[in-house]
Amino acid sequence: MSSSSSRTGSAHTDAHTKQKKCGSVSIIGRPNVGKSTLLNYLVGYKLSAIANKPQTTRTNIRGIVSDQLDNTAYQIIFTDTPGIHQNSKNLLNRTLNSEAVAAVEEVDAIIMIVEALKWTEEDDFVLSRLQHTTKPVFLLVNKVDRIQDKNRLFPYLQELMQKRNYHEIIPVSATKGTNTDTLIRALLKILPQSEFIYPEDHITDKSVRFICAELIREQLVRNLHEELPYTTAVEIEKFEESDKLVTIEAVIWTDRKNQKGIIIGKKGETLKRIGQAARYSLEEFLMKKVMLKQWVKVEENWQNNPRHLNELGIISNRNL
Repeated sequence: MSSSSSRTGSAHTDAHTKQKKCGSVSIIGRPNVGKSTLLNYLVGYKLSAIANKPQTTRTNIRGIVSDQLDNTAYQIIFTDTPGIHQNSKNLLNRTLNSEAVAAVEEVDAIIMIVEALKWTEEDDFVLSRLQHTTKPVFLLVNKVDRIQDKNRLFPYLQELMQKRNYHEIIPVSATKGTNTDTLIRALLKILPQSEFIYPEDHITDKSVRFICAELIREQLVRNLHEELPYTTAVEIEKFEESDKLVTIEAVIWTDRKNQKGIIIGKKGETLKRIGQAARYSLEEFLMKKVMLKQWVKVEENWQNNPRHLNELGIISNRNL
């Protein structure tokens, strides 16, 4: 998918540009450490769903950053992966783990994200998935903006250094962009000289329909309580665009009949609230007015149905 506006400036080479670099970088970590927030900040667009709940991301999403820095024109293809977690109860969760682990195989570098002053068993589990990789691993310590006394970070960073020989450890704030320029400079040191893979105005390899479904699903996660959002999925059945208006028809899938009523809510109020919030996000993304229509349908045990996961773009044909 291409963008009509530039994130931070043109990546076109000129007389002062010495070289071109292009490479791929995977972003991994346990759920809810800020992987999607980082990707969206770097790209400058909301490509990946964000919510303060784990497992919001369900498939590898590539965000493409083409820009210029220190006489180098660069294109970095960042891959936001589902949060790696230890409990894989169904085919959906097993697929999310396998997708995340597979994303570190054929890349030039790996970014592992942790939350400042926290280290959990799931962080250990993620680190164990990197045990045999020879790729440079950058450790990003996220959410440092929430730490008032920065001196508390030093013993924590010392402890992290004992866990692995990281290529570099960088404290960041994915929401505010703190030290993201430091991250880009560090990545440029190890990325290969190469022509760009994608056109310079492309920001993702995903379709507009996919991003729209993600933005709607984000509101499901934000507005529904506890585990209910993780039994839902969104499918775009219709996408029609004119000069001033985009018409979108979306199906919200859930796996039990009683959940359908919860999603719709009393007199349809919950679905209306979800739709209004989603429409605002869609209009910001598409830069046009949006007419959004939603339906809720039931397919029992869809999370263990390979065909349905394939239709939703969560599992590929090769795994069927």
